Amino acid sequence: MNIAALLAKAALSFPERPAIASGVEPWSDYANFHHASGAIAHALKGRYGLKSGERVAIAMSNRPEFLECLFAIWYAGLVAVPVNAKLHPSELAYIFENSGSRACFTSPELAPAIEELSADVTLLEFVISADSDTYRALKSGDTMAYAERAPEDPAWLFYTSGTTGRPKGATLSHRNLLVMTLSYFADMDPISSHDSVMHAAPLSHGSGLYALPHIAKAANNIIPESGGFDAAEVLGLIPHYSGVTLFGAPTMIVRMMNSPAMADADTTNLKLLYYGGAPMYVADVEQALRIFGSKLEQIYGQGEAPMNISYLSREFYADRAHPRYAERIASAGIARTDLEFRVVDENDKALPTGEAGEVVVRGDIVMIGYWQDPEATAAALRGGWLHTGDVGSVDEDGFLTLMDRSKDMIISGGTNIYPREIEEVLLRHDEVREASVVGRPHPEWGEEVVAFVVRREGANVAAEALDALCLDNIARFKRPKQYFFETSLPKNNYGKVMKRDLRDRLAAESDGTD
Repeated sequence: MNIAALLAKAALSFPERPAIASGVEPWSDYANFHHASGAIAHALKGRYGLKSGERVAIAMSNRPEFLECLFAIWYAGLVAVPVNAKLHPSELAYIFENSGSRACFTSPELAPAIEELSADVTLLEFVISADSDTYRALKSGDTMAYAERAPEDPAWLFYTSGTTGRPKGATLSHRNLLVMTLSYFADMDPISSHDSVMHAAPLSHGSGLYALPHIAKAANNIIPESGGFDAAEVLGLIPHYSGVTLFGAPTMIVRMMNSPAMADADTTNLKLLYYGGAPMYVADVEQALRIFGSKLEQIYGQGEAPMNISYLSREFYADRAHPRYAERIASAGIARTDLEFRVVDENDKALPTGEAGEVVVRGDIVMIGYWQDPEATAAALRGGWLHTGDVGSVDEDGFLTLMDRSKDMIISGGTNIYPREIEEVLLRHDEVREASVVGRPHPEWGEEVVAFVVRREGANVAAEALDALCLDNIARFKRPKQYFFETSLPKNNYGKVMKRDLRDRLAAESDGTD
């Protein structure tokens, strides 16, 4: 079982269908995509001498060659290590070293820095720049059929974002990726060869996973010319393609809605708008439904269980007559077909309906472990369940509502306080664009609630108004004890607010070191 078979079969049945587009221009059909990946694979095995199971990194901004390289690695029986191109060189070096990558495909603008890094990375011998003469020669050479691999052989090392400590390589097998792909058709959306997916989020992360079901059905993969997310560019590309699916973090959807280009945008051809990677606040969901219609689908997942653990489909967003509609659209949805989840206490005992605890998951999408980290693997997969580190509860209909990451929960006076609940209230104010709530150390209560708020342009909402809003909607002990008004919130490369940075800032101020 080799996940590369998805491309080989698509090319066999749909050779002339457009496979990859760059902006509005066709870049490759399925026949050429298949040949290029097979030829690069042949070079990796022959010219570069890589052996089955060895690792090859992809440190590349979103560009068409990314997909060729990804499948070339699998055709050759190797393990792909996609890494975010925006990482710091020291972070890249750590991932190259930890994964034992022998080769790296990269973007031209990153090639000099990675060449320099390779001198200090133990096994990294070959750095190949996309759009170089070397790369073009590789993809035009002799080709090979995809190698045989066992279902449990590693296929993709998915490095976590590293919000706490060093990133860990979640090892995804060929079986993991195949089951993920099949469940997409079962739960999310049936795809045809006339559909398309736009990769505005990093291909090294969630968007790359979305490529797999689309390639399996010979759909088109659209790479924006900017190589990333630009709201006006994305909105401008949608009318050029049919059946467009777009995946992004909630911050991307909010930026699209707030873009001046939205006023004249034609989103008729937008089929699905997925969001994940962080919760989307109810106020933003309601605005997105007004603007885009019932095209939203939410996913909740993590690199250890791709592409998602639960989903909230268009069906649920459209069912406005349901008596618990508001609760449902605030939830993360129901379990996907191929897995089960439950909520447990600190002793891993299942909790009753409605009680909050850690979300644990089992099924064939769950990673086989963390790369070369048996201790972390044992902790994460204890009892046969993936321990997500997320706090949530499940209602009587099986809908999962997430409170927060366990590390973000605030404990004040022995009481658990979930920041998301407070953030939802703050975002009800018309003059609040973003809000992030964290705990600040307190000598008596352990922690106290503090809010960081970004006002909308031209707004001047004061702390008193937000305090009154909180007192009208949540218990007094949950309201923030102080508000910090910011021009922006710190975010990582995937658009998630870095609450650790906010906590570090508060700690520095209390120590008098800032």
